[in-house]
Amino acid sequence: MAGAAASAAAPYRVALVAFPGIRAFDVAVITEVWGTDRTDRGAPAFDLRRVAADGTTAVPMRGGLALHPDRPLDWLAEADLVVVPGLDDHLTPAPAPVLAALRRAHDRGTTVAALCGGAFTLAQAGLLDGRRAITHWRLLDLLRTRHPRVTVVPDALFIEDDNIWTAAGTAAGIDLCLHLVRLAHGAEAAATIARSMVTAPFRTGTQAQFIEHPTHHADRDADALAGVREHALRHLDEPLTVADLAARAGMSPRSFARHFAAATGTTPLRWLLDQRIAAAQKLLERTDLPMPEVARRAGFGSEVMMRQHFAARLATSPRAYRAAFTGGSSPIAR
Repeated sequence: MAGAAASAAAPYRVALVAFPGIRAFDVAVITEVWGTDRTDRGAPAFDLRRVAADGTTAVPMRGGLALHPDRPLDWLAEADLVVVPGLDDHLTPAPAPVLAALRRAHDRGTTVAALCGGAFTLAQAGLLDGRRAITHWRLLDLLRTRHPRVTVVPDALFIEDDNIWTAAGTAAGIDLCLHLVRLAHGAEAAATIARSMVTAPFRTGTQAQFIEHPTHHADRDADALAGVREHALRHLDEPLTVADLAARAGMSPRSFARHFAAATGTTPLRWLLDQRIAAAQKLLERTDLPMPEVARRAGFGSEVMMRQHFAARLATSPRAYRAAFTGGSSPIAR
């Protein structure tokens, strides 16, 4: 769904799971994404609830802050999405009732997500056993050691396995939250929220790009490449090659690809494909343009090529995607 249709629909119910030790930053991110009313700008209506073991006692957080829950754990049965914040101490044991409630939510088919060190909470619940997960790059070895049955993925911003989402550190939690909005409500809804937050609707690459501290030369290269990326976004409907972009940056294709990966965590071709898919999503949501025209404007060249990339990256077709967001259904698992 998108635009006014999203606003008219029943509110999308999100449960923020709270217990002592959760990070205030992650609570703020979840609240900013799903707890702010932006229906006047065409964003979906959300019903965010702060869920805790007894539903009444304030949950302490670092810095003298406290979160006041408004629902007990059994409200998770009403939620479309359950989100677990990260932890100040990543080995903080979650209360047994919280872990049990998370297991029941997943068993019901509810989407469960954890930000940053919240992966440790899902691992305590056994939800990550035999599944892939990500956390902050500084915590990867700790997660492997403490929970050896988890398949720890080192180089993603966020990852999904069996309707369980985990995110890398701090700002990657914003990426995951916006991605979950995009899956449930479409690219335009996520972009509306991102604009309000003054952040990117989505970032490409992996958290590997943030591990090394950039040098002065790396900063200079990143600035030069930002102009190249802006040019590419303005000319998505044109044939663009790595050689074209490298020439605009004043580099050889090989050097350009290396610097591009260092700045973004991904290859130029993969980044370009991500932008084309995002552009096609917006056109499918906003317009009734015929498929060949959507493919042309997004730079795929043909409907067949666009369909192939949608199938590979989104596990759906452009026609099914348009139907989902104009017909009131949603492709996200519930």
